[in-house]
Amino acid sequence: MEVATDHPELVPWGWNSRLDEAFRQFTEPELSPGRVLLEFNQFLRVAAPGGEILAEISGKLRHAANSRSEMPAVGDWVVFRRHKTDDRATILAVLPRRSGFARKVKGTKTDQQVIAANIDTVFLVTSLNQDFNLRRIERYLSIARESGADPVILLTKSDLCASTSARLTDVQSIAPDLPVHAISALHQRADCLAVLSPYLISGHTIALIGSSGVGKSTLLNQILGEARQTVSAVRGSDDRGQHTTRHRELIRLPNDTLVIDTPGIREIQLWDVDDGIESTFGDIETLAESCRFSNCQHRSEPGCAVQSAIADGRLAAPRLDNYRKLRDELGHLAERRRDSTRSGPGAHRRRKPGRPG
Repeated sequence: MEVATDHPELVPWGWNSRLDEAFRQFTEPELSPGRVLLEFNQFLRVAAPGGEILAEISGKLRHAANSRSEMPAVGDWVVFRRHKTDDRATILAVLPRRSGFARKVKGTKTDQQVIAANIDTVFLVTSLNQDFNLRRIERYLSIARESGADPVILLTKSDLCASTSARLTDVQSIAPDLPVHAISALHQRADCLAVLSPYLISGHTIALIGSSGVGKSTLLNQILGEARQTVSAVRGSDDRGQHTTRHRELIRLPNDTLVIDTPGIREIQLWDVDDGIESTFGDIETLAESCRFSNCQHRSEPGCAVQSAIADGRLAAPRLDNYRKLRDELGHLAERRRDSTRSGPGAHRRRKPGRPG
């Protein structure tokens, strides 16, 4: 179906009338919009009118960014100017995102990193073999629910699991409102494609998120029908796959579905996911409303509805432990961010007049 837009050549990459409106503020005739396909070193590959182009981020944009999250990420729509002397370009701005899967950056630095931007659906991929971990799924769900995209849980390598039905039931118990699918992308391609076909929609952007070796590259290759992404065999020593994808990349399928493949994440760190945790642990949040004390910590307080649910089997104790862990992690992060704001660059300018430094 033809879409009415100022940039019809970008429609296969997800361009629409909303983006037309956002781009119209950039009135210089030499400026163009494009979508970030790949990040590597200091360059980005961008889908642009007339074909793909290599681009670098302008110094002004880097200087103006208060956080890494404000820099272009895979899936972002950007504004760029082509160089007159070569076939490259400079990115001057990032158009407003409608969604984004984000995490805290690795290490001790307190900053946010966007892994995939402007996504419609996020496939949370985990394998059913020895890598299976309900607590990790809850962590990923908390971030996915905050992203603005629709989460879908894919349980891969069902051919390697003797208890697929039981594990499928376990996952459905922690995400009763979400689609959960058990698949074997490697050995049951037809069944896998039948499960995924409702999500493979023209102009629809899907992000593949999961730990290393859970089968994201195999899944993408089966969707594509070709071995585009390198895959590695499952290790016999621990029944786990091996990490193969090294860059985040947006790939366009033959039917114009857009898929963002991402490297495996060993332990994804939280960032601003209060609402995501509330949604992921909605059962605990609802139980807490019936606690005798409004500030109940759900440990040994009298009249604790949460502990009562654990005692009679309605709630699993490890789920409550993980809820506390994620809440504590958010609290520590908030404290570090406040400290960073007080002591970081420009802190002296934020102090009130007359207050000692």
